[in-house]
Amino acid sequence: MLDWIKKINKEHPEFWKEYVSKFDKKSKRFVVLSTETTGLNPSKDVILSIGSFAVIDNSIIIGDSFETIIAQYKFFHDNGILNEFTLESKMKKLGEPEAVQALIEFIGNAVLVGHHVDFDVEMINEALERLDCGRLKNQALDIDVMHRKLHDISNKQFSLDELCDIYKIPKTDRNSTSDDAYKIALLFLKLKYKLGII
Repeated sequence: MLDWIKKINKEHPEFWKEYVSKFDKKSKRFVVLSTETTGLNPSKDVILSIGSFAVIDNSIIIGDSFETIIAQYKFFHDNGILNEFTLESKMKKLGEPEAVQALIEFIGNAVLVGHHVDFDVEMINEALERLDCGRLKNQALDIDVMHRKLHDISNKQFSLDELCDIYKIPKTDRNSTSDDAYKIALLFLKLKYKLGII
C-alpha cells in the first residue's frame, strides 16, 4: 500500500545518480544502438546482446563503441531454455547488472538512435527497473520514423533490410547487434543529412 513512498525515498545506485546529473547540458553526441532480445514483451523478455556506436559531427566513431553479450542464465534456467549463442560466443559477456551499468555510463546524455528504438529503450528501462533505477532520460530518434517523415508515409513501417535496400547500405552475411548498429548509423547519417538535422 505504501510502495510509492518507498520508491520516492529509495537510494539509487551511484552510477544512476551520475547519469542523471549529466542532463544539465545538451549533448552533441548521438549513440546508435541495437539490441537482441529473447522476445518482444519488455515485461517478460530480456536483452541478450547490445551493439552501439557513437556518432559525432557526422562521423561514426568506431573507437567510441559498446558491445556485449548479456549472460542471462537466470532467465534461461527459469524458462528451461539453453542458449548456445550466449554460452559459446567468444565475445565479452557480462551479467545484466554490469552490462546495464556499463551501457548507461557509455550513453551518458547522448541522443539515442535506433530502428524501432522505442522497443530498445523499453527493454533497457525494464532492466533498469530491476536495478532500482529510474527510466532513461535520453531523447531518441527512430530511423524508420525519419524515413517515413522524409517521404510523408504514415501507413507502413520498414524493416532494417528494406531501409538498407532503399538507401543502398551494403548488407553482410554476419548477423550481430554491432553489425545492425553500424547499418543503423549509416542510415542515420543519410537521413540526418536529408532532413537537415544538425
